[in-house]
Amino acid sequence: MKNDQRMPGRRTLMRLAAGLGAAAAVRMIAADPAGAPLRAFAPPSAGAAGPSSAVRAGPTAYRLQPMTAAAPPHFAPTAPPVRTRPFEELPEIGHAMVLTFDDGPDPLYTPHILATLREHDVRAMFFVCGEMANDNQELVRAIADDGHTIGNHSWTHPLVTRLSRAGVRDELGPTSEVIEQITGAPPLWYRAPYGAWNRNSFEIGADMGMEPMAWTVDTLDWTEPGVGTIVRRVREGAAPGVVVLAHDAGGDRSQSVAALRRYLPELLDDGYRITVPQRR
Repeated sequence: MKNDQRMPGRRTLMRLAAGLGAAAAVRMIAADPAGAPLRAFAPPSAGAAGPSSAVRAGPTAYRLQPMTAAAPPHFAPTAPPVRTRPFEELPEIGHAMVLTFDDGPDPLYTPHILATLREHDVRAMFFVCGEMANDNQELVRAIADDGHTIGNHSWTHPLVTRLSRAGVRDELGPTSEVIEQITGAPPLWYRAPYGAWNRNSFEIGADMGMEPMAWTVDTLDWTEPGVGTIVRRVREGAAPGVVVLAHDAGGDRSQSVAALRRYLPELLDDGYRITVPQRR
């Protein structure tokens, strides 16, 4: 219901450009995990209870509680360094690219994206919004079961730079919580809506154990420029370590679905591996 350049409906803020420069180097390894047995998406039954009843009750302290003195040291959570810029490319993954999809999951478009990725046996990153994830829990499980990486994209897709520290925690914390409740694992990556980062988001994200991920190539698919234009932007921007931004929700994403069906096999034919980053 949202995108990284435009707020549909109630969201009227304009997209902030993510011209933040190159990110600091980090040791990364590419992973192409063999997914668990694939499962078809089935919508949750009407009236099914989910985490939402408790998740949005108020500001969260998700993963910010100090460990007790009795806890063994090796169980203490380790946050990544507090960065001042997000990762925009991943040069250490070799002749590979990373495909990312924001704002979902959407029951109309996300299953088609998953089907295309499954057909070519590749993995991608899905930066989900908490309210969408909570409303489409079986679809979140399907994303995880296919071996894709699920990242935090805030709960309501606000302009983070206009939020207080408590407001940032209230957006990131419940989203991480609902992802962990659905999949059994907390997200290790997050992406600021509109690519608008600030010190609060970097520090709070690090406190929650997440690394900030931006992008290298913006397809601008939210503008619905035509399938051919989206394909051309991906092909022209293709290079080792590139991170591609697309969307699987936030509006009519039929062009995004059709474009993926075209550019993904072309990238593979060009010798690119489509992978996801792993932290170590």
